[in-house]
Amino acid sequence: MRFPRATRLDIYVRSKAAGERVLASITAFLEGKLHLRVNHQKSAVAFTWERKFLGHRLLSGGKLGIAPASLKRAKARVRQITRRNRGISLDRMIRELNSFLTGWVTYFRHAQCRSHLTNLDAWIRRKLRCVRLKQRKRAKSISDFLHSLGVPRWRSWATAACGKGWWRMALSPAAHEAMTPAWFTEQGLVSLTNRYLELNR
Repeated sequence: MRFPRATRLDIYVRSKAAGERVLASITAFLEGKLHLRVNHQKSAVAFTWERKFLGHRLLSGGKLGIAPASLKRAKARVRQITRRNRGISLDRMIRELNSFLTGWVTYFRHAQCRSHLTNLDAWIRRKLRCVRLKQRKRAKSISDFLHSLGVPRWRSWATAACGKGWWRMALSPAAHEAMTPAWFTEQGLVSLTNRYLELNR
């Protein structure tokens, strides 16, 4: 009998004690009878929500969720794409984001993750607001940009001249009023939440 070089096996039981017994029994069988090598560092007895498999984790009731490590990797990729010093247009940045986000959310379409996606959407929009404000560079240019999107002139200037860093400025009421979710939709940005709901109709 031939086995692949590396095989991942998850076994679910009712209690931690049962899990420890099964782990010991399976390890003895694989190493003693089949002469296979078991990676003891990766073998563990744990609650289902503490383990991940193919980027997912098992929630109570047998439902699938997204593993925290998968969310962390997704955010790291978004940070790479939305670096403020890349020197590319917002349009190109959104296209690159869409290419990654559509594939990512499609992969996790069977997971119970709507709240995670809603939070990710808001975080991504803030990243892009930060990029767009920095692209304007000077206070007058930022003020003109915010005013062109409907923010009153005095509030546009107050925000542009506040002296806060780009990340904090991106969270300001004026930035939110100017660059709304609807504005990002007009720019072509994919909404993870909406894409998820479309896939699960």
